[in-house]
Amino acid sequence: MPVDGVGIPGLASKLTRLTPLQWLICAVAALGFAFDLYEFVVLAVVVRPALVAVGHLRPGTAEFNLWVGLLFSVPAVMGGAFGLLGGYSSTLMQLLIFRCATSIGVCVEYVAAIAWLAEIFSDRKQRELVLGYTQSAVGLGGLLATGAYYVAVTYAERLPAIHSGHEAWRYAVLGGLLPAIPLMLVRPFLPESPIWKEKKSKGILKRPSIAALFSPALRETTLVATLLAACFYAVPYGVLQQTPHVVPGLPELHDMTARQVEQTVGKVQSLAELGTLAGRLLFPILVIRIATQRRLLRLGLIPGVLVFAWVYFFAASHSLLFLKCGIFLAALFMNGSFSFLWNYLPWVYPTHLRGTGESFAANIGGRAFGASAALLTTQLANVVPAAGAATRMAYAAGVVAVLAYTTSLILSFWLREPAQDQLPD
Repeated sequence: MPVDGVGIPGLASKLTRLTPLQWLICAVAALGFAFDLYEFVVLAVVVRPALVAVGHLRPGTAEFNLWVGLLFSVPAVMGGAFGLLGGYSSTLMQLLIFRCATSIGVCVEYVAAIAWLAEIFSDRKQRELVLGYTQSAVGLGGLLATGAYYVAVTYAERLPAIHSGHEAWRYAVLGGLLPAIPLMLVRPFLPESPIWKEKKSKGILKRPSIAALFSPALRETTLVATLLAACFYAVPYGVLQQTPHVVPGLPELHDMTARQVEQTVGKVQSLAELGTLAGRLLFPILVIRIATQRRLLRLGLIPGVLVFAWVYFFAASHSLLFLKCGIFLAALFMNGSFSFLWNYLPWVYPTHLRGTGESFAANIGGRAFGASAALLTTQLANVVPAAGAATRMAYAAGVVAVLAYTTSLILSFWLREPAQDQLPD
């Protein structure tokens, strides 16, 4: 993380090196972000075999698509935490409940970490870099999830039996314990935000209020941020995470064994996670060079809509190579938008409303409404005119992607530009 200005023109004289405590805080936050995406991505790669094994459902049927939509959207609406037990699910309803539990913890932790990091670093450029680079760890979480699934598919028979069997998806779900354990051990000993702590000690910290987010000064900001979050979350839930249902329909996979198909699914999803990592790493470089928030946002949205349209209306049903290349680029542009959202939100809310504003935009707009795009996509896949279930899913995902990106571009015209270099007090 080049926070001392090395390699970034004009920053060397302004930014100081991080203290050991600040490095530890950044490391813990990054590990938390990795845990978040592990729990998100692992569902994408395990949901198809899990529905077949637990629910005895056939991929492509209306009931199968309904459960896919429910497993993606309902936990996101609920939010969650100890769904690590999902590996021991014996019914679809248990799996849904455990996923809800996981999402609750993820939703709370991510918002808290963003507000925490934003308030710890007082210099604007340093804050932007820290937020951008720590969030790049989400790509590592995605790679860990897809890697865990690939290993589980390949070596499941050598692992301890679960429910008297060796189903790979169960081991992949349980792998979420790896990043979660150190988080639980270290986080309680780290300091709170200095800004929050000072205001609380002086008795001047105002009580947060949902109603305050809709005061005349913040109403438009909250509405635009919430709608943008809904569009941004619609893309991973309704589009990218449905890709594992598309891969088995590609011509190159028709003669593969079941294990080879699942390994290919894991490889394709791994390329998406590499795109995630690339997008998150690229964003901090752009954020300190592009003057306005609107221009920064559109830089990802305009090429993004073209890439997603090409991937899901053409590549996803014609060529494994095209899909691999396209999914990397699609994830890259999508994660630029996500980085933008989390870097932008701390700038537009005062201290006592910062966590509340971020939470409302991301959890109500993003997870409660945006994540429901998973249901929209899976239900569209039942009626979209195309040959084969996989192609119908690809076309449905393409429709959702174009809708989300077009709406985001329209909303960018109402995006509020931060008026100062310091966070609002």
